[in-house]
Amino acid sequence: MKIAFYAFRDFDELPFAEKFSKQYGIDFVWTEEYPNENNLELARGCVGMSCTPCEMKEEWVRKLHDYGVRYMLTRAIGYDHLPGKLIKELGMHISTSPYSTSCVANYALMLILLTTRKYQQTMIRAAAQDYTLKGKMGRDLGDCTVGVVGTGHIGQLLIRRLSAFGCKILAYDKYPNAEAAKYAEYVGLPELYAQSDVISLHVPANAETFHMINHDAMAQMKDGVIIINTARGSLIDSQAFIANLKSGKIGGAGLDVIENEAGLYYCNRMGDHIDNDELAMLRSFPNVIVSPHTAFYVESTVSNMVEKSFIAIDYFRRGELSPFEIKL
Repeated sequence: MKIAFYAFRDFDELPFAEKFSKQYGIDFVWTEEYPNENNLELARGCVGMSCTPCEMKEEWVRKLHDYGVRYMLTRAIGYDHLPGKLIKELGMHISTSPYSTSCVANYALMLILLTTRKYQQTMIRAAAQDYTLKGKMGRDLGDCTVGVVGTGHIGQLLIRRLSAFGCKILAYDKYPNAEAAKYAEYVGLPELYAQSDVISLHVPANAETFHMINHDAMAQMKDGVIIINTARGSLIDSQAFIANLKSGKIGGAGLDVIENEAGLYYCNRMGDHIDNDELAMLRSFPNVIVSPHTAFYVESTVSNMVEKSFIAIDYFRRGELSPFEIKL
């Protein structure tokens, strides 16, 4: 049994892979490159192919299947980058890498604090030794109404953390839960949009949530609302979002994810021309923080994500389904 790791990092993931390879008795090969038509041969003879979210063309999946790959292992919670319908047709499997969600909830809270206090503008000007106050006045979180869209594990944890700041918390989810209701008031999306000073997104990427933050949704929001996204870039219609940033309808944003980030994160693109107009525009706004999809990035999470690939293959060789198997 062997796993082919793509987009693999020697400075953090490799030591964990070496540890778990010995622990589970499963060999591995790796490359720091993302999957492409020139490196799929690496996976020949491997039962598992492991990668972070990236472009995955159908013809590549077919070739991986021909090479013997039966498990598509994603080192992430999400799997929307994989062609699930084709994978199911080929009789292949998908296994994800769920990890402790507290790190993402903590990161979302950090972005809320940074954006409400205009931290980026303050520090950029401080770096140029501009210590004046004009344009730096923020809002105290305790004076804000925060809307949390999606109250799964991450949304629940964020709500509990927000409760310590004394702010009013609104929540929306198709399936409300009692734990979140202890600290937040469940309302419909239109009401959440209309009342919230800050809106934090914590829903999965699927057909229903694609571009849920579009021009019509933003028109329902307060002027100057702050948007936080640590979920998936596809939740936000980038062009509509940029237009509303320009008009001032959107007063700020903390974005750990953006549309069309595949092939961009986590590469060193210093000095390169990057063909992503949305990223260039978003980075140009002084009231927008764009971080490179790092909400997950703590030691325990990296270890967990690598181990989940070995766990899935360990189950597979025993003729059992991984606990993290996605039902296609």
